[in-house]
Amino acid sequence: MTRSQLDLSQLAMDRSPRGETQPARSQRKRWVSRYVVPIGILVGFVILLGAAAGRRLMPRPSVTVVPVIVKRTELQPSGTPLFQAAGWIEPRPTAIRVAALATGVIESLLVVEGQQVTKGEPIANLIAIDAELSVEQARNSLAIREGELSRAIAERDAAKIRLNNPVHLQVPLADAQSRLANAKTELAKLPFLIEAAEAQVKYTLSSMQGKQAAESAIAGRVVRQSESEYAAAKANLQELQQRVPNIEHEVDALQGKVDALQQQLELLVEERRQLQEAEAKVASAIGMRDEAKLRLRQAELTLQRNTVLAPMDGRILSLIASPGTRVTGLDGPSGQGTSTVVEMYDPERLQVRADVRLEDVPMVTRGQSVEIKTASSDAVIHGRVLQTTSSANIQKNTLEVKVELIDPPATVSPEMLVTATFLSPAIAEPSSESLQSERVFVPKQLVQSNDTGSFVWIVDFDERAQQRSVEIGSPTADGLVEIQAGLNVTDKLIATGLDDLEPGTHVVVRGEAQSIGN
Repeated sequence: MTRSQLDLSQLAMDRSPRGETQPARSQRKRWVSRYVVPIGILVGFVILLGAAAGRRLMPRPSVTVVPVIVKRTELQPSGTPLFQAAGWIEPRPTAIRVAALATGVIESLLVVEGQQVTKGEPIANLIAIDAELSVEQARNSLAIREGELSRAIAERDAAKIRLNNPVHLQVPLADAQSRLANAKTELAKLPFLIEAAEAQVKYTLSSMQGKQAAESAIAGRVVRQSESEYAAAKANLQELQQRVPNIEHEVDALQGKVDALQQQLELLVEERRQLQEAEAKVASAIGMRDEAKLRLRQAELTLQRNTVLAPMDGRILSLIASPGTRVTGLDGPSGQGTSTVVEMYDPERLQVRADVRLEDVPMVTRGQSVEIKTASSDAVIHGRVLQTTSSANIQKNTLEVKVELIDPPATVSPEMLVTATFLSPAIAEPSSESLQSERVFVPKQLVQSNDTGSFVWIVDFDERAQQRSVEIGSPTADGLVEIQAGLNVTDKLIATGLDDLEPGTHVVVRGEAQSIGN
């Protein structure tokens, strides 16, 4: 056999299981390579992607953070410049808003910006025609009330006279007593009149009988006259006898009237009521008169308030309103500033609001000397630190510090930009070498405590919330507390969104808090 006729496939070893043919093995290999391997790769990729993005897809609480404040303690000679900060001048403590106390429309402004004014000097005038009419109306109302009061006083005085001198009751009482006396007199005279009438009856009867007995000796005319006299005497007697009960009834009635008038004179019920009613009318009239006086005073005050006056000696900072502007006065909604006409300030009371870098804040102390320079003044203006504020600027990484100006010159005014140089304070034992140490401070309200001690919440490098145990020192006057151990200068403290946080919780940092401790 020659070399060209050699079949090398015959030398291959057959390792397939018994009973399995060559085509079946090839078909299985194709199925694994075409389906199983790609599906496995895809499943693994999905698992890796889910593991990597799982924590991003789950909801995470939002928080804001504040940096740790590091204060450097330095001992330097007094007056040595420590650092500089830019700032601007503003009134101390704030500008004074001069408001119109009456509602109306501004007719004229009497000042300009930068003008020096004294207390009580007119600043603006309002249209005053309505206020003038109100004053005139209030005066007329007061005159009416004064007339009503005079009438009520006259009625009261008359009621007092009627009570003290009840002549109107004494006259009918005297009349009744007089009539009672006459009736009693008539009653007392009746027995005598009856007795005289009885005698007259007897006499005329005897005369009539005698004349009748004479018959023809006496003329018939005389007899008839005698009979007439007898009849008249008899009738008079009967009339007198009948008058007795009538006069007795009249006496009783007059006696009752006299008693009633006497009791009325003693009690004077109606007169007392009239006096009390008159006094009540006087009191009511006095109250209405006083109310009219108050309305007049209020109207006059409103008229006076139509002239806006300067509340203090100072300088005009800015004009808020202009002629034709409507101001609401004291009746306007609070907090809207719709009554402000101008803003003033005291040129002797100015301050600088300086933006101090956070790394320089530890070197700021209350009462610290500051040298201030501005383009409007050739001389250096001296100042001292009033206090640090809680207003931090996230973009500039600064904290505002207020600096009082000592004897500010007349050339400086609010809104001017300045450069403030903070000087080192006086020390008890000055040293030629500068000693420096770092102290860590955090806002006091961010320090919490539990059974294990004090702790703060921080955000770690993996954006997880963690509890960090700390050792706290003494607090400061500006709301900070020293951390003696447990924090690094690069740590970020969680300021808001602390509710429902657990150690290891993934959080979203929205930025730094607007003010320290917020």
